[in-house]
Amino acid sequence: MSLKIDGGLFIYDFIDHHAILCVPVNAEFPEIRKRYLQIARRLHPDSYKVVGALEKDIANQLFAKLVNPAYKKLSVEANRAECLFILSQMGKRFAQQPGAIRLKTELAQQLITAPNISMSYQEAIAKIAETQFSDLQQASQIIAQISELNLVYLMRVAGALTNQPPSSQPQNFSQKSPATPTLPPPQDSPVEQYLRRAQNLLETNQLSQSKVELQDALKLEPKNSRCHSLIAMVYLRQNQLKMAKIHFDNALKIDPNEKIALEWKPKVDQALGIRNSGSQGSSASKTEEKQPDKSGKSGLFGGLFGGKKK
Repeated sequence: MSLKIDGGLFIYDFIDHHAILCVPVNAEFPEIRKRYLQIARRLHPDSYKVVGALEKDIANQLFAKLVNPAYKKLSVEANRAECLFILSQMGKRFAQQPGAIRLKTELAQQLITAPNISMSYQEAIAKIAETQFSDLQQASQIIAQISELNLVYLMRVAGALTNQPPSSQPQNFSQKSPATPTLPPPQDSPVEQYLRRAQNLLETNQLSQSKVELQDALKLEPKNSRCHSLIAMVYLRQNQLKMAKIHFDNALKIDPNEKIALEWKPKVDQALGIRNSGSQGSSASKTEEKQPDKSGKSGLFGGLFGGKKK
């Protein structure tokens, strides 16, 4: 059996580990591990129950050559962050040249126009995961389909997908595409586009992706007060109060009237004051401060977007 995958992100010389495991591109480690164990129960030689030399050989190849390497890659936080950064950059390139992609599956075509991209994407991935390895001889095609969903999701998140239909053949990103009359001129500066995407990601609690967008924005405009406030909110959601304070301070130095910083910096200062006063001679509070809130939101300040403010 050939393990070559001809579809989705794979045709752009990128190994889509998330597609192999059938987890969303923004999945955290607990979800990745849970999915890996589900696949292991299906494919591992010690647990594979289907009788037949061919089927067992395919299961072994899938598990050893695709699933295990994918899990090994994504189980390390630094590797996940690297993958996420590369994927976000690819999404931006796809969004700028939507005609340069090739989609083969109907499900990916439907996802292009889905009204709620995050929900539709998550539901599609979860549904495919139920039967991903039911037919082992079709596993490569299923992984390619999942990778197409990842591609469309990344492009939609980048915020620049138009109604222009994808071309039937892929194009080389190193070559400039001809001007397309149907593409509207950009209305926002690059930094504003970064900030818009970052805030949308923050609202859906996709903190790592939001941070990538804001770091890119700060490279272009280091003195953007709103950008400092938003990245402070990311750190706040991750319960990294000292980093949040640094960026709130920067925001107010640049613009003393920055609304988010004005609202949240006093709360951060108060929380840090409480922790500092209660941690003299103790390392417990320091350890506590470094531990992120597993819910993805700050235990003290969760709910900036959509929740109740305290």
